[in-house]
Amino acid sequence: MTRTLVLVPTDLERRLLEPVLAEGMRSGDRLDLCGFGPVEAAARTARLVATHAPARVLLVGIAGRLGERLALGGAYRFCRVACHGVGAGTGEAFLPAGSLGWSHWAGDARGDGTAIGDELECGTRAAPQVTPPAGLLLSACAASASAADVQLRAAIFPHAVAEDMEGFAVAVACTLAGVPLDIVRG
Repeated sequence: MTRTLVLVPTDLERRLLEPVLAEGMRSGDRLDLCGFGPVEAAARTARLVATHAPARVLLVGIAGRLGERLALGGAYRFCRVACHGVGAGTGEAFLPAGSLGWSHWAGDARGDGTAIGDELECGTRAAPQVTPPAGLLLSACAASASAADVQLRAAIFPHAVAEDMEGFAVAVACTLAGVPLDIVRG
């Protein structure tokens, strides 16, 4: 059994982070790629979790800050992750799935699964404590390209402090598998 499955979205991030990550990895830990973007990250994470049965998952890599609440160049632990882009409309007219009464996952028909909304909790006591907690990470299919993009996202998710493309997807895969997840991004 894999103790900790450490996931990195891209090979570039893996090459840059592997020397640092290797210092904290223990026997039984595994470093692997989850893939770039939400679709690949969800599918690959589900497969890796099913194959290696980790006790926990740690997602690491880069994120873009939304506003100035986080320092540039810092790494942060996220206790929640939300999904932006699944719902109805675009731009100022966008409505998240939850505001329309839709779940990303309604739960198991037998009643033994948990419904998944627009936001998921993550974070365990096993997370690296050298990184400060940051709050809400917002996952989207495309990074913000302008200040207007950031303002639109902040209007919908005012507590979001950073954005990525894989966090929510990895969180869904881990939630469905019952595996705890920590996210550390910089």
